[in-house]
Amino acid sequence: MPHDTPLIATIVAGLGLAFVLGALANRFRIPPLVGYLIAGVLVGPNTPGFVADGGLATELAEIGVILLMFGVGLHFSLKDLLSVRAIAVPGAVVQIGFATLLGVGLAWMLGWSMGAGLVFGLALSVASTVVLLRAMQERRLIETERGRIAVGWLIVEDLAMVLALVLLPALAGVLGGDQQPQTQISGVMSLPASYGIWGVLGITLAKVVAFVVVMLVVGRRVIPWILHYVAHTGSRELFRLAVLAIALGVAFGAAKLFGVSLALGAFFAGMIMSESELSHRAAEESLPLRDAFSVLFFVSVGMLFDPFSLVHNGWPILATLAIILVGKSLAAFVIVIAFGYPIATALMISASLAQIGEFSFILAELGVGLNLLPEQGRDLILAGAILSIVLNPLMFLAVDRMKPWLEKRTGKGVPPAEAKPVGPATEPGKVASVAAAPKEDGPPPRTTLDGHAILIGYGRVGSLVGAALKQAGMPFLVVEDADKTLARLKADDIETVAGNAANAEVFAAANPEGAKRLILAIPNAFEAGQIVLRARAANPAINVVARAHSDAEVEHLKGLGADTVIMGEREIARGIVEEVLGGAMPPSPPAQAASAQEAAEPAS
Repeated sequence: MPHDTPLIATIVAGLGLAFVLGALANRFRIPPLVGYLIAGVLVGPNTPGFVADGGLATELAEIGVILLMFGVGLHFSLKDLLSVRAIAVPGAVVQIGFATLLGVGLAWMLGWSMGAGLVFGLALSVASTVVLLRAMQERRLIETERGRIAVGWLIVEDLAMVLALVLLPALAGVLGGDQQPQTQISGVMSLPASYGIWGVLGITLAKVVAFVVVMLVVGRRVIPWILHYVAHTGSRELFRLAVLAIALGVAFGAAKLFGVSLALGAFFAGMIMSESELSHRAAEESLPLRDAFSVLFFVSVGMLFDPFSLVHNGWPILATLAIILVGKSLAAFVIVIAFGYPIATALMISASLAQIGEFSFILAELGVGLNLLPEQGRDLILAGAILSIVLNPLMFLAVDRMKPWLEKRTGKGVPPAEAKPVGPATEPGKVASVAAAPKEDGPPPRTTLDGHAILIGYGRVGSLVGAALKQAGMPFLVVEDADKTLARLKADDIETVAGNAANAEVFAAANPEGAKRLILAIPNAFEAGQIVLRARAANPAINVVARAHSDAEVEHLKGLGADTVIMGEREIARGIVEEVLGGAMPPSPPAQAASAQEAAEPAS
């Protein structure tokens, strides 16, 4: 007798179809998330054929949001958050207010009530956590100033929506709706309307403050202690389980005990865990589940969308999309420029906020349940979310094209600072001085080194290679994009180029034409392959040394032009054999030569 397994069916159908359509989208140079959204539409209730369980899909997507915000918290610190409060707090508040006013105006044109317009405008004002963070991570911007502003902005929006969700039931009677929602809204903690507006607001703020205090006072001591205790057991399985239990447990506890959103609770858990020396390992262990569940988020969004609404509500949908893509972006752009930030930062913030997502759906459901928002409003919000998510990558492409033109017209573009070496950069036994920090709105300064080595990545492998190069007196520079690592390199007086080496401007700043050697210490073979191609195009004579974790990666990098590819697993085996037998390893293909540096690096 067949078993009724809606959870398994939803996961299999969601991930399976998302993989097929995501791969097709990638094949035609379309962002894979478009394929994930279409997969959701196909398994949703508005199209014929198999229908997945929408409730289960939404809860699975919520896990993706938790893990994603937890991962961001792992790369964030309280200092980073406080450093952008001057722009993030007023910027988010003004942008929310402007977008809400635009939503109220469209609601008035459609003949809705003021309460409906308020809910509708609020739903259009808040960006999707998943979409914004995926865009930041793909562009390696999380640890830059722009990324910190975007994440800080997102946190303020999150807090504002938490307040809106608990205040709406108390205000529903005044706004023309019911005082209690007719449907249960998942993840929302409603307070009785009898407390009054100020009572509800006071209790909500007190709960948020209590949560922050508990995390900073108790969590800062308990969470790192748990991680270190589990790490000393030597069990990778237990460590991975501890990371997931902390992320999910803190997020769920924050929502149930303090009325804070799941995403915000997970962010604080990650931020507290980032103070531990094991935070890097924690990020690696949570990455696979984070990616899988974030895909289910896009599938669940697609399931809510009725493609026929594009025909029935054509003009209102276009107006809704204009508010999301143009109104919000324009407001954010003006605010960031008004605070004196460069055009590149303003454009990036504008593009990242030009979409809506999970909080918008929750607000829409609550508004319908309170009889404040008509069902047409919910349909417009869903359509606006789907279309804005699909168009968001194009927004980033558009701002990249607009940036040079705007800088030329406004004179806001600041030319990159010239690197000023101190002393003879190539003198034996000396390392070049640190290059000037790159401007946020321009390419990094070009190095003055010549006949040097370019070291890509300064993690556990790269730092060992860099130390050996420095000791040998070989001139070299490091290309790195992590702020904390860059600060350490600067303290060690090692020249750096800040950014992702796969970026043409960043790699050009390392002067590959004049370099003798390129050393790729990053574990990502696909990204390394792009850099190898770029290096070969700039300097066919450059000697390229790369790392790999499998025979397939070795062949991939050799095929793209790497001279030597080092596989860590083989070097570990070689060391063990030589220690035990005192002999050499069996012969192997030349591409699989190994290095002692790799022995300390586990496969990833």
